Amino acid sequence: MSSPAVVKEDRRVAERGSSARPQAATARFWRIKSFCRNRAAMIAAIFLSLVALAVIFAPLISGHSPDDADNLARYAPIGTPGYILGTDQQGRDMLARLLYGGRVSLLVGVVPTLTAGVIGLALGLLAGFLRGIIDQVIMRCLDVVFAFPMVLLAIAIAGAMRAGAGTEIISITIILIPYFARLARTATEGVVPMPFIEAARAAGGSRVTIMLRYVLPNVFSPVIVYATTLIGLMIVVGSGLSFLGLGVQPPAADWGAMVADGRVVLRRAPHVTVLPGLVILAVSLAFNFLGDGIRDALDPRTIRR
Repeated sequence: MSSPAVVKEDRRVAERGSSARPQAATARFWRIKSFCRNRAAMIAAIFLSLVALAVIFAPLISGHSPDDADNLARYAPIGTPGYILGTDQQGRDMLARLLYGGRVSLLVGVVPTLTAGVIGLALGLLAGFLRGIIDQVIMRCLDVVFAFPMVLLAIAIAGAMRAGAGTEIISITIILIPYFARLARTATEGVVPMPFIEAARAAGGSRVTIMLRYVLPNVFSPVIVYATTLIGLMIVVGSGLSFLGLGVQPPAADWGAMVADGRVVLRRAPHVTVLPGLVILAVSLAFNFLGDGIRDALDPRTIRR
């Protein structure tokens, strides 16, 4: 039969557990409210949502195919009837090419970042938690990638493979893994010495349980914030690879390839280059503002108590 002291202690633990749920819900509420108060982040989120919807429903927005050429409408300026954003040097509708090209550009920016984030998070978590020889092997291997400039390494990897969207995704994923791994390792090293980790160990929790249940949730937030800010940069890198001819090949539409195609007619039809360039700039900045908003919302110092 349990002693009164044990019963009282069990009650205190149960009360702490029951009070933790409302506190967690309150914290989530203030995080969402903090994000909504950030005007730049909210505008960026709305803008990116509209861009995503536009590229998804591109056939409904534009009545033209991105590859259909009209020789009689070449170099049509912005505002031409039937071609609201004009046409390029081959008479292809610029609006259709921007919308369909956005599918590839967003894919190249989002997929490698998320893939590298998952792989880098796993490697950094293992290195920071297990330490020792595993930490040394993982980080020394990743240091080899750090020895090369990011963009130069992406160009080298893409140049050694067959040009295409898959090549862009693979090359960008490879160059991003070390950055995510180092961030996750640093965050893990800051979490491991905390008292609740020691309590989990004292309670008999296995390494896998402690890593997944206690360490991972505390490491996940900075990785998410970092990934959000990197997506915009990776769209620019992917567009650069397409500009160099290492990404999507003609006649497929891609924002970077559109900039490259339009540079030869920059004086005659500047909109052919300017429009995709402005879209790349706007989307990249929007992801940066969104990342800043998420970072501020997840900062404990911004949560009201």
